[in-house]
Amino acid sequence: MKRMVLAAVAAASLGLAGCNSTNEGDRALVGGALGATTGAVIASAAGASTAGTIIAATTGAAAGAIVGSATTPRCVDQFGDPVPCPR
Repeated sequence: MKRMVLAAVAAASLGLAGCNSTNEGDRALVGGALGATTGAVIASAAGASTAGTIIAATTGAAAGAIVGSATTPRCVDQFGDPVPCPR
Protein backbone atom coordinates (compact mmCIF):
# COMPACT_ATOMS: atom_id res chain seq x y z
CA MET A 1 0.00 0.00 0.00
CA LYS A 2 2.79 2.40 0.92
CA ARG A 3 4.51 1.87 -2.42
CA MET A 4 1.26 2.47 -4.27
CA VAL A 5 0.75 5.80 -2.51
CA LEU A 6 4.34 6.79 -3.29
CA ALA A 7 3.86 5.90 -6.94
CA ALA A 8 0.68 7.99 -7.11
CA VAL A 9 2.39 10.98 -5.50
CA ALA A 10 5.37 10.64 -7.85
CA ALA A 11 3.05 10.48 -10.87
CA ALA A 12 1.23 13.61 -9.71
CA SER A 13 4.50 15.47 -9.33
CA LEU A 14 5.50 14.52 -12.86
CA GLY A 15 2.33 16.22 -14.03
CA LEU A 16 3.53 19.40 -12.34
CA ALA A 17 6.87 19.13 -14.10
CA GLY A 18 5.14 19.96 -17.37
CA CYS A 19 4.05 23.35 -16.05
CA ASN A 20 6.23 25.91 -17.76
CA SER A 21 5.86 29.53 -16.77
CA THR A 22 7.90 32.70 -16.89
CA ASN A 23 6.27 33.94 -13.68
CA GLU A 24 8.70 33.75 -10.73
CA GLY A 25 5.96 32.86 -8.24
CA ASP A 26 4.60 30.05 -10.39
CA ARG A 27 8.06 28.58 -10.85
CA ALA A 28 8.76 28.75 -7.11
CA LEU A 29 5.45 27.03 -6.35
CA VAL A 30 6.00 24.21 -8.84
CA GLY A 31 9.64 23.83 -7.77
CA GLY A 32 8.59 23.60 -4.14
CA ALA A 33 5.96 20.98 -4.90
CA LEU A 34 8.39 18.89 -6.94
CA GLY A 35 11.09 19.22 -4.28
CA ALA A 36 8.72 18.20 -1.49
CA THR A 37 7.50 15.19 -3.43
CA THR A 38 11.00 14.11 -4.36
CA GLY A 39 12.27 14.48 -0.80
CA ALA A 40 9.35 12.52 0.63
CA VAL A 41 9.61 9.72 -1.93
CA ILE A 42 13.35 9.30 -1.49
CA ALA A 43 13.16 9.36 2.31
CA SER A 44 10.28 6.93 2.39
CA ALA A 45 11.94 4.57 -0.08
CA ALA A 46 15.10 4.68 2.04
CA GLY A 47 13.08 3.55 5.06
CA ALA A 48 13.11 6.81 7.01
CA SER A 49 10.75 7.35 9.91
CA THR A 50 7.72 9.59 9.56
CA ALA A 51 9.64 12.50 11.10
CA GLY A 52 12.54 11.89 8.73
CA THR A 53 10.20 11.85 5.75
CA ILE A 54 8.62 15.13 6.84
CA ILE A 55 12.05 16.73 7.30
CA ALA A 56 13.14 15.52 3.86
CA ALA A 57 9.95 16.84 2.27
CA THR A 58 10.36 20.22 3.96
CA THR A 59 13.99 20.48 2.91
CA GLY A 60 13.11 19.44 -0.65
CA ALA A 61 10.30 22.00 -0.80
CA ALA A 62 12.59 24.82 0.31
CA ALA A 63 15.34 23.83 -2.13
CA GLY A 64 12.87 23.38 -5.00
CA ALA A 65 11.27 26.77 -4.39
CA ILE A 66 14.65 28.50 -4.32
CA VAL A 67 15.83 26.81 -7.50
CA GLY A 68 12.52 27.37 -9.28
CA SER A 69 12.53 31.05 -8.44
CA ALA A 70 16.20 31.54 -9.28
CA THR A 71 15.87 29.95 -12.72
CA THR A 72 13.06 32.22 -13.92
CA PRO A 73 13.93 33.41 -17.42
CA ARG A 74 14.60 37.10 -17.82
CA CYS A 75 13.63 38.28 -21.29
CA VAL A 76 15.27 41.40 -22.68
CA ASP A 77 15.40 43.05 -26.07
CA GLN A 78 18.55 43.88 -28.04
CA PHE A 79 19.01 47.02 -25.91
CA GLY A 80 18.81 45.15 -22.60
CA ASP A 81 15.37 46.48 -21.70
CA PRO A 82 12.95 44.01 -20.05
CA VAL A 83 10.20 42.69 -22.33
CA PRO A 84 7.47 40.08 -21.82
CA CYS A 85 8.76 36.58 -22.48
CA PRO A 86 7.15 34.70 -25.38
CA ARG A 87 4.77 31.91 -24.42
